[in-house]
Amino acid sequence: MDAATQTMIANLEKNTGKNLEYWIKLVKDQNFSKHKEMIDWLKQSHGLTYGFANLIAHKSKGSDAGSVDDQAELIKKQYQGKEHLKAIYDYLIVKIKAFGADVEIAPKVSYVSLRRKKQFAMLSPATKTRFEIGLNLKGIEATDRLLAEKPKGMCSHKIQLSELNQIDEEVLKWLQLAYQKAG
Repeated sequence: MDAATQTMIANLEKNTGKNLEYWIKLVKDQNFSKHKEMIDWLKQSHGLTYGFANLIAHKSKGSDAGSVDDQAELIKKQYQGKEHLKAIYDYLIVKIKAFGADVEIAPKVSYVSLRRKKQFAMLSPATKTRFEIGLNLKGIEATDRLLAEKPKGMCSHKIQLSELNQIDEEVLKWLQLAYQKAG
């Protein structure tokens, strides 16, 4: 388990007085079928932040990177039926790793979280034809290309791509800015 997740688990218990196992049992007793249902319930019924609710939801389903032995398998499954979008992911990972040695790549079931001291981006094959980069750039104005996301979401902005050649200096600049703001 990575250091960021360990810290988050410790903070969950510190902030709520309940350990992760308690929260997992509570969620499992509700028999939710969808990740979002779990998150919404934890936030509304127990006042948890999105981050804690998301952690509990992933851990209760075993869908986080720490619960899977083979992270490469998670990524492979993300691109089943979307193989043409994998080149976008591969290219971005090379560029993002060059930002610094402190980039943490944490695959989930449907996306890859990119963290430094905190999460700065998400990479996701959102549909069969669209790749999305979610960015934490609070306080930055949206543009035609840097789209605003819903308030209080995991990411404040997103960039939508459908082809590898759409990755240009502007896209990399936004990614690097998000990386810098996370450190």
